[in-house]
Amino acid sequence: MDAVPGAGVAVTAGAVIVAAAVLTQLRPALRAVRSSRKAAEAWAQDRRADARRAVSEAREDAWTALGWCLTALVVLGAVWFLFANDRAVQRTFFDRDVIGISISEIASAFGTNLFIAVVAQVLILVWGLALALARMAPGRAGRPLRLLATSYIDGFRAVPAIIIIYLIGFGLPLAKVPFLSSLSPVWFAILALTLTYGAYVAEVFRAGIESIAPGQSAAARSLGLSQSSTLRHVVLPQATRRVVPPLLNDFISLQKDTALVNVIGTIDAFNQSKIFASNHFNLSSVTVVAALFILITIPQARLVDRLVAREQRRGKGA
Repeated sequence: MDAVPGAGVAVTAGAVIVAAAVLTQLRPALRAVRSSRKAAEAWAQDRRADARRAVSEAREDAWTALGWCLTALVVLGAVWFLFANDRAVQRTFFDRDVIGISISEIASAFGTNLFIAVVAQVLILVWGLALALARMAPGRAGRPLRLLATSYIDGFRAVPAIIIIYLIGFGLPLAKVPFLSSLSPVWFAILALTLTYGAYVAEVFRAGIESIAPGQSAAARSLGLSQSSTLRHVVLPQATRRVVPPLLNDFISLQKDTALVNVIGTIDAFNQSKIFASNHFNLSSVTVVAALFILITIPQARLVDRLVAREQRRGKGA
């Protein structure tokens, strides 16, 4: 392919922008120099409090300047990487023609990823809670349940999700299991992800339940509530609030792992992008898939940060 006209102008403009950003961040460095001089003068005049304050300001300004300069260097390196080798990287991953051709079909196929993620999340919540309660079954009567739940959780956490998807997607039809073998690849993917992530979510629920002070359960039982009522009305509501951030983290991972369903032939966004990539010998369609996942996961990641910060503020207030 020929170089796109104006590429040199774009490179020059990018370099000018980065250079301007670097020069702007020289202000903290200049403040650090002035603060260092003030500190030296204060030490010479035996004004120790003023000297320590000036040293602290100089140190903070110096680290600020260094941080922004390193950030500008990273941005400059990324710009250079995109335009290096006659813009080969940009043509391979960000070709506008390929993106324009593929984006509508990939976005439509991405609906399959979202459907798998949403349905699996609902099933995982139910299955994970059941596993957590089974692992915490009290007394000698609950020991068999504890052993089964522990074995299940350890086993499914040890095996990669892609292997579970492969075994279920191809194994159940080969084994001709009644009802299950007739499911579509989408439901095979939902089943596999539910079984896998249920083990992780069970541990999250268990941690949340065990974080509730035992005195609350004792107080509820002393008021006449049964074990199940105590768990339902006292323990689980508090535990659920505490585990929302880690649950959201698991569900973010689940949404990304929906791309693994392509191994069993499900036409999701990744499989659709591979079709375009093989037809056009270009990976820009795969970049579209990456952008779609970024659009749905980053807002959730920021939501997790807000929930964690709110929980920390609530803990400090208590």
